[in-house]
Amino acid sequence: MIRAQLAGAVVTALAAACADSTARLRGSLAAGTADAYSDIDVEWIVPDGRVPACVADIRPVLDRVRAVAAVRTSPDFFHSRQRRLVFVRFAGVPLFWRLDLAVREVSATADPGSGDPAAHAREGEWSRPASALANALGAIKAVARGRTADANGLLERGFARIDEPNPATGQWVDDVTRLSRAAAAREPELAPLAEETIALARAELGA
Repeated sequence: MIRAQLAGAVVTALAAACADSTARLRGSLAAGTADAYSDIDVEWIVPDGRVPACVADIRPVLDRVRAVAAVRTSPDFFHSRQRRLVFVRFAGVPLFWRLDLAVREVSATADPGSGDPAAHAREGEWSRPASALANALGAIKAVARGRTADANGLLERGFARIDEPNPATGQWVDDVTRLSRAAAAREPELAPLAEETIALARAELGA
């Protein structure tokens, strides 16, 4: 399944999963500017009051499109009843094809701003190591696109998120490797994904 087919199937499945909801592509795929490293950005607009229930259904709904490897909710708006941001990783597709799914009720504003701090996740409700590992993947993308300053920032924030003292050095494969393995050391179930991320760094950025 190619990325465009996967994206289209996701949009169709989400729209069908909740009556009176709509789903649409956004970001670079929608604009026609996607490159080899672009992820899948989708917005799902659901009836008022339905955000929590719809978010709970995301994994079983998308499992019918393609096996879901992991679902992670952003700490932003974690407790909001009006909107959520959910990251979905599918099995057997490139790591770059993560689904970034913005869910909001129809009466919520399109631009959430910084949101209500009371709606943010509290410590222990989200995985700092998983977030740091996502930064490692983001850094691979940034370097591959020639955005080394962005890559450095992603790595530094990733190290800081898990209180890892090693700074980014600009030796990209080494930096990604250290961050990935540090994240896995703190959350061992991330080890397979960490090693897959390291292998991707070596393939994209050179051994």
